[in-house]
Amino acid sequence: MGKNPQNRVRLRPVDLARPHGLSTQAVRNYEEAGILPAAARTESGYRTYSPLHAQALGTFLALLPGHGHPTATGIMRAVNRGAADEAFRLIDESHAQLLEDRRTLSAVENALRDLGPGAPKPRDPAPGTPAPGTPPPGSPAPAEPAPRPPTPAAPAPPEGPTPTPASTFIGPLADRLSVRPATLRKWEAAGLVRPRRDPLTGYRVYGEAEVRDARLVHQLRRGGYLLEQIAPLVDQVRAAGGLEPLEAALGDWRSRLATRGRALLTGAAKLDAYLNEQERERQSRGVLRISS
Repeated sequence: MGKNPQNRVRLRPVDLARPHGLSTQAVRNYEEAGILPAAARTESGYRTYSPLHAQALGTFLALLPGHGHPTATGIMRAVNRGAADEAFRLIDESHAQLLEDRRTLSAVENALRDLGPGAPKPRDPAPGTPAPGTPPPGSPAPAEPAPRPPTPAAPAPPEGPTPTPASTFIGPLADRLSVRPATLRKWEAAGLVRPRRDPLTGYRVYGEAEVRDARLVHQLRRGGYLLEQIAPLVDQVRAAGGLEPLEAALGDWRSRLATRGRALLTGAAKLDAYLNEQERERQSRGVLRISS
């Protein structure tokens, strides 16, 4: 009859710690946290580990980059107490979060494309196309138009300073975005747009940065994102100092997501091998109990 794999090789804490550059105290902490199965004890009370413990440690360290410490810890605890379904649920949540992050990145990229210089603009007329109102060639010259009455003077603006060429008020900005002024006020209440107040009139004044934020929020809302989902994206634009620095960071963001996706695969492979080893050990213990 084969022997129990746990009894085949005895490992000390240092034997588990050294290959990973860890301290022996870290190994003991991982055991106490449930990341490693409980260690056997010698007659004098010293911990002894087995190759299964070494595999558990390697599995946990492989799970860390993709899942983070809390989730990786939860996965190993669940597996070591036989609650595989709980471990699989935690893994599913990490994959769902990665997918949500990818969708967020795509939304930001799409919004930046719509806001950037490459956004669709009115097409120039084809060469040779007459300007609107120009009579076709060969037609008689139009009669001289009758003199028009003088245009009445525009009403005087409200007392106080007018916005600079790079700024605007809430009404014109709402018209530009095809939204109601109440929508802009709602975005302001959510902290997504931060117009300043004119010190004389109290009117909201939207500068270049506020118009940029409003356009970004508008694009993301059109994409189905909720205000609470948009808030961190606007914060990223502000922290980057505008759209151009954020565009430069998107490639790094995408690279990090790819690295995380690969890490999830690596951790899954290690966890699958660990689960298989656990199952073999349980079967071996069952055979030993029957034979005894």
